[in-house]
This record gives sequence, C-alpha cells and structure tokens, in this order.
Amino acid sequence: MPVLSTHDGTQLAYRVLGEGTPVVCLAGGPMRDSVYLGDLGGLADRVKLIILDCRGTGKSGPPADPASYRCDHLVADVEALREHLGYDEVNLLAHSAGADLAVLYAVRYPYRISRLVLITPSTQSSGIEVSSDMRRQVMQARIDEPWFDAASAAFEAIQAGRATVDDLAAIAPLTYGRWDAAAHAHRAEADEQRNAEAAARYAAEGAFDPAGTRTALGSFTAPTLVLAGDVDVSAPQRAVAEFAGLFPNATLVVQPGGGHYPWLDDPAWFTMTVATFLGR
Repeated sequence: MPVLSTHDGTQLAYRVLGEGTPVVCLAGGPMRDSVYLGDLGGLADRVKLIILDCRGTGKSGPPADPASYRCDHLVADVEALREHLGYDEVNLLAHSAGADLAVLYAVRYPYRISRLVLITPSTQSSGIEVSSDMRRQVMQARIDEPWFDAASAAFEAIQAGRATVDDLAAIAPLTYGRWDAAAHAHRAEADEQRNAEAAARYAAEGAFDPAGTRTALGSFTAPTLVLAGDVDVSAPQRAVAEFAGLFPNATLVVQPGGGHYPWLDDPAWFTMTVATFLGR
C-alpha cells in the first residue's frame, strides 16, 4: 500500500482501486480499518477510489500523541493526503462517522472539494440528534423478519443502559438492509477492524462545534450528494434529511431497502447513483 508522512510524522497508508475520476474515501466506525468498505459495491469499476486508513487503523501507523485521534485533528491528515496526491481539488466520499471528518474538512478547506458524497452519514458534527424514537420508527419496517423480536429486545436493553455482549450481537441485523450471508461475513469482521482507543477519542470534548459548523456549511457551495438507507437504524432518514438541508447545493437520495452499508444491499443501485453524481 502507498504511504505518506503527515505533519507530525505519523505514517498513513491508503489503497487505490480502479481507474478514472479520483475519489478520496473516508471510512467510518469511527476509526475502523477501511477494508470494510471493500470496493463500495463495484464503484471502483467506474471511478478511482483512494481509500485512506486513518491514523492508528488498518495499515496506518499510530500517532505519538493519542490525543490526535480527535476528529478535528484528523482534518490535517486528509489535507496531507490531498497534497501528497498533488490534486488542487478532490472529490470526497465519506461513510457513517467518516462524514463528521468530511464535514470538518469541508468547513476548513471548502475550496479543496469538487464534489462531496456522504453515505448514511453521522450527523454529530452538526449537532443533529438521532432519538431512540426515530430508530424505533425505522425498525418497524423489519417487524416481519425472523430475527426482529430478539433484535428489538436487545435494542431496548441498550437504550436502558443494561446491554450485554449478546444484546450487541442481536442488533446486528438492524444494521443491514438484508441479513444474508454477505452481511453475516461483513459483521463478523467488524470488531477486529476497529481501534477502540482511537474511537473513544474521536468525538472527545472539543472535537465539534455544531453551531459554527452549521453556519459554515451555509456557504459551502460544492455539489453534495447525501445518501440515506430507508431501513437504516444507525442514520435514520429523518435525521439525514435535516442534515442534507444544511448544504445549499445538496441532493438527498434514499436507497430503497438500504441499511447502514447500502453498497452491500443493492450494489447496482448504489453504484449507479454515486457514479452518476460524480459524472461517470
């Protein structure tokens, strides 16, 4: 994997998949090995994906100062990658918690983004809260699934603050639009792909300034695609729609049957939607 050195000497690795229009990709988790993105459902057949492993994840090295795992500090790493690649502007794609990093990058370097794609995004950086009731409403669409009763009971235990390891496993189907073999395999690798220490520091105090971010996004004019899944409990479309409204030039799309990893649920729909937005 190619490697670059950042301002503080941390070594960052990134993967390059495909050819054509370059798209820098930021993983979620937060702080999860970007390998879980795969080739984004075949998107690499349409564009060149440049997939960054954040510091301390995947093949990237850990920093000397763990405080630098905080999301606002990671903005400098994204900029270091852009400089390393030699691009004046980048198409930027981010998934889940990676959207918080992408938003902070857009606020700090709005002139460096050609197009922005936010996939089932976290809305934490902009202060949009996702309530338990929002999640429950989404869950009702899955009530006929054979795993629903166990997942629903586990969800309530988590909301009540009495979650067990078994509860965390039982809610896994809610994260996917289709709880099939591909989803099982994807979920089985998740725990080993996440840097727990880095994740705990990602949204530490001072990482986000929601009011300032919302104001700054009001003048961010780059074309933006915000993609929600209509059965995504992690990023319910009500919250995602409110989030999309912060961007003056945003298009909100909702993937039918899409969960939190929509490229797994319907790769063809996902790839066509994102590639079309990118002009490919």
